Amino acid sequence: MQLVDTHAHLFADEFRDDLPEVVTRAKESGVEQIVLPNIDDGTVEPLLQVSSAYAGYCFPLIGLHPTSVGRDYAQRLSRVRHCLEASDAFIGIGEIGLDYYWDDTFRQEQLLVFKEQLHWAAERGWPVSVHSRNAFDDLCKVMAACSGSMPLRGVFHSFSGTAEEAARLLSFEGFCLGINGIATFKKTALPEALREVPLARIVLETDAPYLSPVPFRGRRNESACLPHILIKVSEIYGLPPEEVAAQTTANAKVVFGL
Repeated sequence: MQLVDTHAHLFADEFRDDLPEVVTRAKESGVEQIVLPNIDDGTVEPLLQVSSAYAGYCFPLIGLHPTSVGRDYAQRLSRVRHCLEASDAFIGIGEIGLDYYWDDTFRQEQLLVFKEQLHWAAERGWPVSVHSRNAFDDLCKVMAACSGSMPLRGVFHSFSGTAEEAARLLSFEGFCLGINGIATFKKTALPEALREVPLARIVLETDAPYLSPVPFRGRRNESACLPHILIKVSEIYGLPPEEVAAQTTANAKVVFGL
């Protein structure tokens, strides 16, 4: 089976000491490609180092994460834009979006930054990796406004909502839901929601080093854990893992142009 991890941060400090082994384990687990969403202006350099070291295997996105948006958002966004224009390595825009979970002080700034980066993607015909936490209604409003005036496609990363929320997100054509280790958690309604979602509209992800699936909760997540997510998704859909792997891999390749 061939899999695509559509969301992993292998450039994070958590992988500094053993990245070659992490990549080897991912390959041995059937992961043939990994998409690396950026965090902010401070992570671009390690991101590009990893994607260069594993060219053709790790594919970088560029963006400013909503939790990095503060008073200095204009300067940070400008630096990210400079990095975008200075390299031809990137294949999309991400990780971008809205996050009001920890602090919504800079809600308006997050909205501005999100909209601006959606424009970057539309200008280039690139996919986006979209983060949303405690901001679902605002996310949908921005997406509705922007998708009506520009071509957009991508992934709603780390989906963990209801069937109704899934349907609302999938009303945006060209988008898939990113499903990760949350699907394996005991206290989640995600399996019930996914039963209402066509398999053609989901992709698999780890969000490494975060959100380790069962049975690895409490430990560092890595791309080699993706088959555990595949098995759970296969159980949810009542389909053979090979069929789910083939479909979700095809979905990922279409969305990200791999």
